[in-house]
Amino acid sequence: MRSIWFKHDLTLQDLHDFESKTMAHYLQMKWEEIGQDFLRMSMPVTDHVRQPYGILHGGASCALAETIGSVGSHLIIDSATQMCVGMEINANHIKSVKEGRVYAIAKPVHVGNNSHVWDIRIANEKNQLICISRLTVAIMNKRT
Repeated sequence: MRSIWFKHDLTLQDLHDFESKTMAHYLQMKWEEIGQDFLRMSMPVTDHVRQPYGILHGGASCALAETIGSVGSHLIIDSATQMCVGMEINANHIKSVKEGRVYAIAKPVHVGNNSHVWDIRIANEKNQLICISRLTVAIMNKRT
């Protein structure tokens, strides 16, 4: 299988540039793996991402999903001439989690010229599904 990424020799180190001074940095998201057609990222369940009942906030799951999917789209396009922005996200919260780390895996469902659609599955440390999200990203030409 051929890689879907614009830069075919992409490494985890390349992804660290997306962390500095972003929500991903402040929520301690960490890049875990790059596959031929997927990305894997984790986030610790800390007080920063818990809601008042002591469980992972649904918005934090959405932040993780939008981060991994948006970066995925950025890695597919030619960023010298194009840019990508989130258009729509939805999430179904299946199971709660109080501690540990959660792991997101993002795979594209659709890669078009004007939009990408991502399927993002978030699981706990026991690999139990906690959230399913779908992210639509708009692809636009940069203005010159």
